[in-house]
Amino acid sequence: MSLARDRAFMHLALALADRGAFTTTPNPRVGCVIAKGATLLGQGWHERAGQAHAEVNALRDAGEAARGATAYVTLEPCGNHGRTPPCVDALIAAGVARVVVASADRSQHDNQGMARLSAAGVVVEHLPCPEARELNQGFFSRIERQRPWVRVRLAKNLDGRAAWDDLQAWRARACAVLTCSDTLHADNPSLTVYLPDPQVAFIAPLRVVLDQHLAGATDAHVRDGEAATLIVHGPAVVPRGAPPGGVRFRQVGLKDGRLDLHQIMTLLAEEGCNEIQVEAGAQLCDALAAADLVDEWLAYVAPLSLHSDECPMLEIKGLESLTETRQLSIVEQCLVGENLRLRLRPVIGEPA
Repeated sequence: MSLARDRAFMHLALALADRGAFTTTPNPRVGCVIAKGATLLGQGWHERAGQAHAEVNALRDAGEAARGATAYVTLEPCGNHGRTPPCVDALIAAGVARVVVASADRSQHDNQGMARLSAAGVVVEHLPCPEARELNQGFFSRIERQRPWVRVRLAKNLDGRAAWDDLQAWRARACAVLTCSDTLHADNPSLTVYLPDPQVAFIAPLRVVLDQHLAGATDAHVRDGEAATLIVHGPAVVPRGAPPGGVRFRQVGLKDGRLDLHQIMTLLAEEGCNEIQVEAGAQLCDALAAADLVDEWLAYVAPLSLHSDECPMLEIKGLESLTETRQLSIVEQCLVGENLRLRLRPVIGEPA
């Protein structure tokens, strides 16, 4: 077998998987390629939760040519019967001779999917690919840590349409957008997604509001029914009256007099949330950092910020608590229009 060829087909499968970035939640993003030698026979990706998985779509594309071929899959094929039948059954029935997997799936270990492939005479190989795990950080976080992947958005003097469109794309990738009642009072955001291309499909993220005392305005935009909203409150209050359409309430306990953030993350994992995007003020961002619940910071810095005495670029509000105890590494930096976008993550290991 050619390792270079295997890698090339797997990278194609990864590109296919990314096409489901806005639509697969709560499922992972998965791509699949069927090939024989250097010949591409079929390709597919998981397009939407509840619909056919990537392997099934690729097998349909390949047809009878899949017999004796190799399937390149970005995530271990499912062996359980959920809303769709097990993908391992489809691969075996199609007569695939070899399955190459980029990333294991701990949620499948009890289903013996890979063992069933091997027992059926299918050669199973693991081709480690960091991009495969990166694509599904939220899914792996929910399965392995029982909490979502938490991304905190920071922006100061956001400049231009390009940055706004980019922010909307990151919001569309999230399963939920998290804010607090203080932000509702200050800005009254809608927290909905507006992509520049109306033809691009997405699943509207759940809007989550932390409102300990249920003090948020009843006419806030997050209650407009345009997307589902979850309001999380403390144990000492009870919602009044029937909630408007699309609005639900959940209660969590307190820690040090405030909503328990770890309980909230467990709750959101139970809701099927893989990635959470936090769009709130410094107080909530700092609290999440202090609770060691921030996995990634998404920071936009406009040119105006570089010349501002009030907000120097390296003193972005919201990072202060984290940098006291952790080093940050830049995993991506790029220009979005006139803005610098940074993605930063805590360095795993000893505190700074």
